[in-house]
Amino acid sequence: MRCAFRRNFGSLSIDGPLSETSRWRAIVRVLRSPVDAIGSALLPASCTLCGSSLPRLSSVPICDVCWSEIPVQCGVVCSRCGDSLDAPVVEGIAATQLCRVCRVAPPAFARAVSFGTYDGRLRDAIHALKYDRLHPAARKLGAMLAEAIVPLQPEVPGGMLVIPVPLHRTKQRQRGFNQARALAQGAISACGRLHPEWKLTLAPSTLMRLRATETQAGLTPTQRRKNVRGAFKVSDPAAVRGQNVLLVDDILTTGATARAAAQSLIKAGAASVYVATLARARRLNGNHQSNSVVQNAFADMHSSSSSHQPTS
Repeated sequence: MRCAFRRNFGSLSIDGPLSETSRWRAIVRVLRSPVDAIGSALLPASCTLCGSSLPRLSSVPICDVCWSEIPVQCGVVCSRCGDSLDAPVVEGIAATQLCRVCRVAPPAFARAVSFGTYDGRLRDAIHALKYDRLHPAARKLGAMLAEAIVPLQPEVPGGMLVIPVPLHRTKQRQRGFNQARALAQGAISACGRLHPEWKLTLAPSTLMRLRATETQAGLTPTQRRKNVRGAFKVSDPAAVRGQNVLLVDDILTTGATARAAAQSLIKAGAASVYVATLARARRLNGNHQSNSVVQNAFADMHSSSSSHQPTS
């Protein structure tokens, strides 16, 4: 079970109910410094997420209230992929700690962790970074991601090779930056402040995306699996051989991308692969959806292993 209170990322911590948000915004406006007040009057700005006036000038136009509305992921989650579990965990029975998908078709990665659930303000903040090119937000969002990464230290105390999930070169040129790399840089910086003895090394060019896949948003589990099949390749296997790898991305949904990338890294000789994402999108729990995800995951695992058996 993973549930913690949010640490304060802004100058104002707000723990009151959402219905009092307007009152808190008014207090913030009253208490802001004269310099901020003059600056805001001369250069008016509004919060990218909620549209309210910002109390001070900032390179990240997101208000303190919106930051405070991003909670950490709470509840019982799968110990392998981090998806929410509907059934209670029974102490001493390891199978109850895993979701059905991970029980039937374990992924190549050892564990996936996320800061929060892909919903509400966290979803809005990711969209602002990803599509509105709000690059400065990556530092704060990266610090949030670091909160999910730090608990991995006891499992890999020696350090990790941090690899952002790559974009294809055409998507990279179109977007102008890779949000996974920006988040990884922010997370490494934050982890360095918290645990300077823990060596996290960024390796952004180690994993390549071979073809321009469709965006995974809106695709079914089957389409997601086919979309990323064979999409990744390790550019320098010697760089990952024997290494503990941390694969970083913004969102984990069905895990198709993480599974495909992790398989490539393991085949290249990585000792282990962990996955860290800023947000975790919960799978739909209907039987049809669940069965489809299980079947697709099993098919990927089977095709991956059989395709690399020695030929007689």
